[in-house]
Amino acid sequence: MASPRVTVLDYGSGNIRSAVRALEHVGADVTLSSDARDVSEADGLLVPGVGAFAAVMDALKKVGGLQKIGRRVAGGRPVLGICVGHQIFFDEGVEHGVRTAGMGEWPGTVERLQADVVPHMGWNTVETPADTVLFDGIEDERFYFVHSYGVQKWEFDVTQPKMRPPQVTWSTHGTRFIAGVENGPLSAVQFHPEKSGDAGLQLLKNWLGTL
Repeated sequence: MASPRVTVLDYGSGNIRSAVRALEHVGADVTLSSDARDVSEADGLLVPGVGAFAAVMDALKKVGGLQKIGRRVAGGRPVLGICVGHQIFFDEGVEHGVRTAGMGEWPGTVERLQADVVPHMGWNTVETPADTVLFDGIEDERFYFVHSYGVQKWEFDVTQPKMRPPQVTWSTHGTRFIAGVENGPLSAVQFHPEKSGDAGLQLLKNWLGTL
């Protein structure tokens, strides 16, 4: 059986190599690229992201990343976002009073966490939905977070009765925030699975199993 082909979107984000190595460790054939064909033809696309929301959006625009990601999502082709690569799928990000539009796949605003200590850095547990696929078998494990911003409200309006609402995973640091979303072909997590030991590797393996 051939290994699933995964493209890690290369748009200048940091921490890409560790994500590539983690995917390779769990059996993926990985390409690091922003080429349109590599993005469209891969079995799965991983969107990494570290730093500021606005900077990541700008960097993605420069390589046509938003259109490439959007075409995959529209075509029902699997995408996984990590950290700021998770945040960009929401409506907007607010940093230092500046609002930056996101991709708008999910409702919500990325805002500074309401906590005594920010950034949220280190290991934390998550609250998973009952029918999760990404967290299957690792529901009680801890994952590694490094972030100061997150989405703290979920207001998904299902306008079509037959539409299945996304599955949302939560975590808490001062306040509850969204730690993961599973929405058909589009999934994303706020933490870094590539830095989360065996639990993170299992999450990536679970995602590969959906490709």
